[in-house]
Amino acid sequence: MTESHEPYAGPSYEGWEPTTSVVTEVVAPTPVQALAALLDDGRDVGPGDPLPPLWHWVALPRWAASSVLGADGHPRTGSFLPPVGLPRRMFAGGEVTWHRSPAVGEEVRSESRVVSVTDKTGRSGPLVLVVVESRVLGADGGLCLVERQDILYREAGARSGTAPEPPLGQEPSGPPLRRGPAPEDGWDVVTDPTVLMRFSAATANAHRIHYDWPYATGVEGYPGLVVHGPLMTLLLAESLWQAGELSGPARLQHRNRAPLFCGQPARITHEHHPSGVLSLLSGADGAPRTTLDAHPLEKGTHHA
Repeated sequence: MTESHEPYAGPSYEGWEPTTSVVTEVVAPTPVQALAALLDDGRDVGPGDPLPPLWHWVALPRWAASSVLGADGHPRTGSFLPPVGLPRRMFAGGEVTWHRSPAVGEEVRSESRVVSVTDKTGRSGPLVLVVVESRVLGADGGLCLVERQDILYREAGARSGTAPEPPLGQEPSGPPLRRGPAPEDGWDVVTDPTVLMRFSAATANAHRIHYDWPYATGVEGYPGLVVHGPLMTLLLAESLWQAGELSGPARLQHRNRAPLFCGQPARITHEHHPSGVLSLLSGADGAPRTTLDAHPLEKGTHHA
């Protein structure tokens, strides 16, 4: 590998100012159908149907021009996002207040803006947390959803000198979400490279940690391909839908606590609490990787 990253020299945002991105677009049916095929759970979502919660991550894809991509496959920072000098980008979590579902094929207006940039120091070294807020308005001008996304940047992991060899013979494993025979059994999460590739394509995500084994292991220091944070969160939402727990307006608070790597076994369970239900995706060691806390919204609730 010839790619490298310069050591982080601290924040330098001089000359950068946040701008508001405003896009009028159609809730595209093709990526929605791609996600339905990926999940393969019998749900048919087509033109005119309401978009399931969080499916806007797929239905409103943003393909960046090839000329603006950086070494990691993401658009280079310094335009919409601040010029962060750290190589690892992670979808750390956020919150979606889901008021009403836009329909597949409906024209919507999306407004996005960086609302904060915070420099931190963690156990792994310097961190930068970038918070992006977005609003999606329907064809009638009414509010569909308000979203906060927390994007975390950090230094690359230590490299061992020789990257591990990719596993061979890993065949497509079928649907990534599989419910146990009894409600208390929860759901198994199964991933393979085809699942990650198809989700990357459906979400216009060119981040190389999800499909490029030499880059993920040799440059960013991961032990394997990384399962997308939005994919894990979507699977949590799908488990809530299958359990009848997500059928109306809701506030969805999600957090990615630790990475899950392609092929690692994982399990989803639910925990009820007075204001809603917490869905947890845990690894084979029982430690949570991703959580999604769903709070039903009362009629007339508005985002502050």
